[in-house]
Amino acid sequence: MKKTYIAFIIVFIAFITLRSNFSFVNKADNGEDTPQSVQTSAFREIAGNIRAGETLFDIFKKYKLDIKELFRMREASADLHSLRDLSPSRPYKIILDDNDQINSFTYWINDDTILNITNTNEGFCAEKIAVQYEKRIEYIGGTIRDNLVSSMGNENGGLLMALQLSDIFAWDIDFTTDIRNNDIYKIAVEGLYLNGIFKKYGDIVAAEFINNGETFRAYRYEVSGKTDYYNEEGKSLKKAFLKAPLDFRRISSFFSSGRKHPILKIYRPHHGLDYSAPAGTPVSVSGDGKIVFAGNRGQYGKLVIVSHRNGYETYYGHLARIASGIRTGGNTEQGQVIGYVGSTGLATGPHLHYEMRVNNKPVNPLSVKIPRGNAISEKMMAGFMQFKNEMNTQFALDNYRSFAFAQNRTRTEF
Repeated sequence: MKKTYIAFIIVFIAFITLRSNFSFVNKADNGEDTPQSVQTSAFREIAGNIRAGETLFDIFKKYKLDIKELFRMREASADLHSLRDLSPSRPYKIILDDNDQINSFTYWINDDTILNITNTNEGFCAEKIAVQYEKRIEYIGGTIRDNLVSSMGNENGGLLMALQLSDIFAWDIDFTTDIRNNDIYKIAVEGLYLNGIFKKYGDIVAAEFINNGETFRAYRYEVSGKTDYYNEEGKSLKKAFLKAPLDFRRISSFFSSGRKHPILKIYRPHHGLDYSAPAGTPVSVSGDGKIVFAGNRGQYGKLVIVSHRNGYETYYGHLARIASGIRTGGNTEQGQVIGYVGSTGLATGPHLHYEMRVNNKPVNPLSVKIPRGNAISEKMMAGFMQFKNEMNTQFALDNYRSFAFAQNRTRTEF
C-alpha cells in the first residue's frame, strides 16, 4: 500500500512538471484567442492577435517588458514599417531570452508580408519577409445568376476573384451590360497554402467564359519576365482601348449623324455615345495617351481630351469634376481615373459624353475595330501552345467545383 502511494505521488509530480512546460490557447468570453506565453528551456514566447485599439506599448506594459527596447525597435523598423501602424486581428509574436530581453519580434503586416525584428550584437535589425506560400492549381466554375459578383459571392475571396475575371476580359466583355443569366465561367486559379492549410486565392491561371453562347478564353503566360493574359492564338487580350470608360447603366444616346437634341430641340449630329450613370461614377481613360485638354469647354462642360497613338483622340464630357492630377500636357495610362460623371455644360442629367476621333474625324466607338496588343513570339509559341492545350483539357472536364462550395472550406488564422 505504501509503495502504491509513493508511486502515485511520483506520477502526480511528473504530470505537474510536464504541464508547466506547455501553454494552451484560452478563449475569452468573446470567443477570441487570448495572447499566449510559452516557456521553453531558454526562451519565452508571447503570441497573439492585435486587438482593436491595442498598441505595442500596451503589450509591453502588460507583460512588463523593457520600454527602452520598444523605442530601439521602433527606430530600427522606421524605414520599413512604423510600429505605430498595427491593424486589429493581425498576428504577432515576441521571443524573450532568459533575462526577459527581446530576442525577436514578428508581425504579419498583411497576408503576404511579415515584419521581422531581431536583436543582434549590433542592436536591433528589421527586415520585411515575403510569405512563401505553396501554390496549388484549383478549378472553380459556375453559372451566372443576375451578375458576376452575386454569382461568386462577395466574401472569402469571391469579390476579388470576380474583379480579376472582369479585368481579364474587360476588352471583350462588358460585365455591366453584356452578361446574361446562365452564362458559364470556369477558372483555374492558384490556391495559396501555408503549412498545408488553405489561406486564400492567388492569380487566375486560365479562364473560360461563355457569354450569350460565345466562348472567350484567357491564359496567363510569362514572356521576357512580364506576365500577361493571351487568347488561344497567343495574342494579348489587351487592346488599345477599353470597351467602355466606366461602369454604366445604359447607353442613353448612340452615335448619330442626325439626332434631335433634348435641350435645343433641333436635329444635329451626335458624334459620340452618352453613357447614363449616377453622378460621381468614376470615368477611366480608355487608352494610354497624352492629355491635350482638361478644363471647361462650352456645351461639353468639364471636358478631358486625350491624344493616343495612330491619330486617335478620345473626349470625356459633362464631367462633374476632373480628377486630381489630370492636367493639360500630362500623360495617362489605360484605366486611370480622369474624372467623375456629372451634368456640366449642355446636359439634361448626369451622364458621360464619350467621343472617339481618328485624324480629327468622328467615328463610332462601337464599330471601330481596335487591334490587340503584343503576341507570343514564334520562339515561345510551342511552350504556350502546350500550356494552352493542358488548360483546354481541364476546361473540357467536368471537375470544377462551385465557388459556393470552395469558399466554405475550413480556414484558419495566420
